[in-house]
Amino acid sequence: MKLAYLGPVGSFSHNVALKSLPSADHLAFANITEVIKAYEQGQVDAAIVPVENAIEGSVHETLDYLFHQASLHAVAEFIQPIKQQLLVTDVSKPIERIFSHPQAIAQGKAYITKHYPQAEIELTASTAYAARYVSEHPDKPYAAIAPDSAAKAYGLVTAARDIQEMQENFTRFWLLGHQTPSISAHSLGHKISLALTLPDNLPGALYKAMATFAWRGIDLTKIESRPLKTVLGEYFFILDARYDHPELVHFALDELTSMGIRYKILGKYEVFQMENLEL
Repeated sequence: MKLAYLGPVGSFSHNVALKSLPSADHLAFANITEVIKAYEQGQVDAAIVPVENAIEGSVHETLDYLFHQASLHAVAEFIQPIKQQLLVTDVSKPIERIFSHPQAIAQGKAYITKHYPQAEIELTASTAYAARYVSEHPDKPYAAIAPDSAAKAYGLVTAARDIQEMQENFTRFWLLGHQTPSISAHSLGHKISLALTLPDNLPGALYKAMATFAWRGIDLTKIESRPLKTVLGEYFFILDARYDHPELVHFALDELTSMGIRYKILGKYEVFQMENLEL
């Protein structure tokens, strides 16, 4: 089995890939879009992509691509604890430039502002790319925000530990595939994710859409609006719901259709709680 992930070695996505499907052939790609395209075009059998972080919210590159450009489905979800470290080649050097993924920068913003207010910020495609870049320039006053596994992979040392603003920081990852493989992790139940498009001529359309789930006792765990990218003020809605009673959800979807509310299923999946994934 070939499994695509957001690389390089040492990224959080790489950790999830190793821990969830250790026997797979793990293939790194430079960004989320390339990861999804690798699966979409048949280069790999499945792909792991980040979906949402507890601090920074949804990963829009993932959700927008799945809604606008792909007909792919999540078959499993992994919830991973996120611990961000400030990594350098030598703790005695000053830090004048900090590299990392935008979400990692945001997660460590309070620490950076307090301790390195003059440092320049450079955004990278992943935390592991940042760590690798810093390791390739040992003579520069550079630092990276990345996990412990990236420090081990690229020979860096830790200047500060757990600099994320929230100690209870987690990221959701989706496994895109044709079927759910055998996964050795604690299950948190089943969910379904939908993208809803509301008709213009239905007053209270969003309320009515939510009501189809509410009166059936279906627990909604998330709702978020995203621009349709057509005209200003038009949106689609990402909705996550518990999928413990599939027949009730299917009745709700039938009712949505009867009201002219269109939906796209982004995934039906089991949710797995991963341990703190440090290699």
